[in-house]
Amino acid sequence: MRKDAAVAEDRPHRARHRSEAQRTNISVPDEELMRALYREHAGPLLAYVLRLVAGDRQRAEDVVQETLIRAWKNAGQLNRATGSVRPWLVTVARRIVIDGHRSRQARPQEVDPSPLEVMPAEDEIDKALWLMTLSDALDDLTPAHREVLVETYFKGRTVNEAAETLGIPSGTVRSRVFYALRSMKLALEERGVSA
Repeated sequence: MRKDAAVAEDRPHRARHRSEAQRTNISVPDEELMRALYREHAGPLLAYVLRLVAGDRQRAEDVVQETLIRAWKNAGQLNRATGSVRPWLVTVARRIVIDGHRSRQARPQEVDPSPLEVMPAEDEIDKALWLMTLSDALDDLTPAHREVLVETYFKGRTVNEAAETLGIPSGTVRSRVFYALRSMKLALEERGVSA
């Protein structure tokens, strides 16, 4: 019974603020009236602004907040408005969105909002450093071992093709590749490269 009485007492209070928010007989900004305005209009205004800003919720919330702040600051204009306050709020919100769009179009962006495309350059630097290290390690090998690695790994030839190109038996190519790779591994480890 007490609960029903409390709800019944609260209803006229809410209805009074709702009717005040609709009529907006505001002469001095009233905090409670502005809360009623927010409760009544913020949701529909946010839905409207979300469509204007292509679903950018953060931007839409900023626009709604700015619209309600302007309503609070311009209580005198709301007083002169007839009927609902919502058309005034919608117009102000639309103008804020348009002004924001114009402002962004007038000023070029200083930083591209997409991730920087320059980052792959670091990969190029790493690749260049790796090639320099590899070249230095190859220089440490004997000419016979270097030839075999170049033919089989860098030129992509098979053991038999490398043997034919170098004019040596394929068994010798296999043996030299084995010892060349072992020497190459040691040379790279000396330069701080681990396997």
